[in-house]
Formats: sequence, C-alpha cells, structure tokens
Amino acid sequence: MRWNKKNVITLVSNSTHLPAPLTPPPPEIYRLPRPPPKPPTNNIPIPPTLTLSPSPHHSHFLTFLETNLPHHQTLTPQSLIKFLRSNLRHHPLFAHHDFAVFNWASTLDAFRHDHDSFLWMSRSLAATHRFSDLRRLLSFVAANPCPCASGIFSCPKLEPLFRSAIDSYCRAGKMDHALSGFDTMKRLIDGKVNVGVYNTVLNGYVKARDMDKALKFYKRMWKERVKLDVCTFNILMNGYCKSGEFEMALGVFREMRERGCEPNVVSFNTLIRGFLGKGKVEEGVRMAYEMIELGCGVSVATCEILVDGLCREGLVDDASVLVMDLSAKRVLPREFDYGGLVEKLCGENKVDRAVEMVEEVGGTPCLIACTTLVEGLRKSGRAERASEFLEKVMMNVGLVPDSVTFNLLLRDLCDSGRSMDANRLRVLATSKGYEPDETTYRVLVSGFSKEGRRKEGEVLVNEMLDKDMLPDIYTYNRLMDSLLSIRKDGI
Repeated sequence: MRWNKKNVITLVSNSTHLPAPLTPPPPEIYRLPRPPPKPPTNNIPIPPTLTLSPSPHHSHFLTFLETNLPHHQTLTPQSLIKFLRSNLRHHPLFAHHDFAVFNWASTLDAFRHDHDSFLWMSRSLAATHRFSDLRRLLSFVAANPCPCASGIFSCPKLEPLFRSAIDSYCRAGKMDHALSGFDTMKRLIDGKVNVGVYNTVLNGYVKARDMDKALKFYKRMWKERVKLDVCTFNILMNGYCKSGEFEMALGVFREMRERGCEPNVVSFNTLIRGFLGKGKVEEGVRMAYEMIELGCGVSVATCEILVDGLCREGLVDDASVLVMDLSAKRVLPREFDYGGLVEKLCGENKVDRAVEMVEEVGGTPCLIACTTLVEGLRKSGRAERASEFLEKVMMNVGLVPDSVTFNLLLRDLCDSGRSMDANRLRVLATSKGYEPDETTYRVLVSGFSKEGRRKEGEVLVNEMLDKDMLPDIYTYNRLMDSLLSIRKDGI
C-alpha cells in the first residue's frame, strides 16, 4: 500500500512542504482550513506529549488520499491536476497540502511532471500568495524540465510559465523574486525573451515607485538589444508622471517619437493627465487635438481625463464647449457618459448650457443626469421645456424618472394650466414601465378640477378605485365632490 502511516506523517508534518497561514486571507476560489482552537487560558500546565501514532488529522488525510487520489502506478500529470483541482482545492481541512502532494508525486519513479502540472501549481501558489513555495517550484522546474523538451531544445511552454509567476511577483511587489525568476527563465529558454516579459518587470518597478531600478532595467533592455514597443515607453512615462517628474515623461515621449515608435492613445492620455495634474490646461487640451490630427482618436478615458481636469480647475463651461466641439468633429466616443458634466452645469445654475450641450451632442446622459436636468429646468420656471425633454428621453431611450421628480413636474404643469399634457406624460411613462402612485393621481385630479375637466378627472378617480389606492369611501366621495363642484360653464 503506497499510503502508509510513515509517508503520510512525513507528508503532512514536513514543514518545508507546508505553507504558512495566509495573511491577508486568500481569494474565495481557494479556501484554507480554519485555524486550530486556542489553548485553554487557565493556569493548569499542559504536559508535553510524544507519540509515534498518527493523529486523527493524519488518519483523516490518509483516508482522503486513499479514497480520491489515483493509484501511484496509474498517476499522470492530468489525473494529478484533476485531483488537485476537483478534490483537494476546496477541501476545508487539507487544501493547503496541495504543494506537499505535488512534491510527493515528483518522487515516484513512474511519474514525471509536465508543463501543465507545473503551470497549474504555479498559478495556484501565486493566487494564494505562497511566494516562497512558488520560488521553490521555479527552482524545481529549472532543474527538472518537462518531458516535452526534445533534445537540446527547451520546452516551448517555459516562458508562459515563468511569465505568469513573474507577473504574480510584480503584483505583490516582490521585485527581487521577480528579477530572480526572470534571470532563471532567460537562462533556460531558447532565443530572446519576449518584450512583454521585460515590460512586466519594468512595470513592476514602476508600480513599486522605484524609478531608479526601473531606469536601470530599461537600460538593460537596450543593452540586451530588446526591440522596445510602445508599452515600454508608456510604462516609463506613467512612472515619471506618478513620481512628479513630468519633464522626464515628456523626454521619454520625445525619445519614443525619435526612435520611430508611434504613440498610441495610452501615451497621449498619460501626458494629458500629467499636463492637467500640473495645472497646464491649455497644453493638455492642445495635446488632445494633436492626437486627433495624428489620427489616433480620443477614447472614453481621454474624454474623462479632459472633463475631470477642466472641472477641477473650475472651467465647467470650457469642459462643455470641448465636449460639443469633439462631437462636432465626430470624434466624441458614443460610449462617453457626459452626465456628470450635466450635473456640474446644473449645480452652477447653468441649465441653459446643459440643455445646449445635450441638444448639440445628441444621445442621452444617464438617468441621474436626466433627472438633474429636469429639476434644473423645472426650478427655473420652464416646466413645459422640462416636459418636452423628459418625453423625448422616454420615447427614444425608455428611461423612466423617479416618482418624486415626475410628480413635481406634473404638479408644475397642472399649476400652469397644462393638465392634459401632464396626463399624456403620465400615460407615456406608464407604457415605459413607470408605476403611478397615489400622489400622481391626486395631482392630476386636482389639475383637472382647476381646469373644469370633470370627465377626465372621474376617469382617473375610477382608476384609483380599481388599483385600491383609495383607503375608504370617504376619500372617494371627497375626490368626486371636488369634480362635481365644478361650475357648469366649466363642464
């Protein structure tokens, strides 16, 4: 029997194969066993124990392996991955023993890991922040190439495996491990390393706010004759902008152009954000128009950077003019939501400019911005204009307002003698999914009463009765009396 007490105790108890408890907790996709209960807090000493028999934990683990793990003579990398993924990964007690099982499998004479099992274990260790074990795994991979390596040539899957691990190290800020893994990979693979892997390490240094090492690694890329791409320069520009060295970022941009590398939208966005962050609004806007002239086109992120930057400087009017100009040039992305700008304009009592922008740009901002615009028009005494705008929004996009805004607009229309328009708006909103409440009906009934439209008012009162909106007969009679008291010349 391959799972005897001795090898199970060794497997479970060997501290070099077991990861330490994770802090912070791992993602939900990988659950670790709960910590053991705390010892009693009384003063009674607990005598040490020494036993050669396995604990219940060992026995349970032995039973689990006997039940689920394939026989060692038939074990393959694929069946091992299936066991680790399906049986061990989500086990509440034994999940963190996966690397121990992985190591045990490598000691079997008839078993040999391949790049699939290496890659799965690498990603599992990275996802659970077991970076020390990941480093041991990479060393094992370097000493034990997978079977698909033919002759003197290395496995073609080595680079993706190491790249995944290097990316994990960089995300965790462990740049020493990342650089060590990069150097190991560089020695193992055939040919030159892909520039994307270099960029991963370079970006890791930038995210760690270590521009000195980032620049040193960038010079290494030149020395090793790496064919730099636009991502390389974008990473450096982003690092210099975040560290406040905007002039250096501009120098990288000029160097990129001089070396024949065409900037992309990310390059321009980085510099535009840098200009606006320095308060250089004109330069940032000019950079945006330059990218349009070069045929690069503006993205949603570009528009958001420009609008937010201008609004931070108090230039809300200029931001709306810019949006309208980009729309006139037909370069404004259709996905750009200018609702936030509408809200800012209305917040500064510039409703006319907000309406002008909405009509010029076309489309429809978000529901919150529409509500803000309706409120702005209504409060400025233009209920009819607000009604026309809301009707257009409901007809074209199907946006339904909230009940408070809608009822206030109906009240304003009724107060201005436009109860029929208010009721027509109510019918349209209902067809788009709006559920009129008691306040909606009361406002309309009151409006019809003031205008002498008894017949239309009675229809609404009967609708309220059908929808159980009238609590008692007294309320019903009061509403009907308000309509019946209309002068005969108003019937």
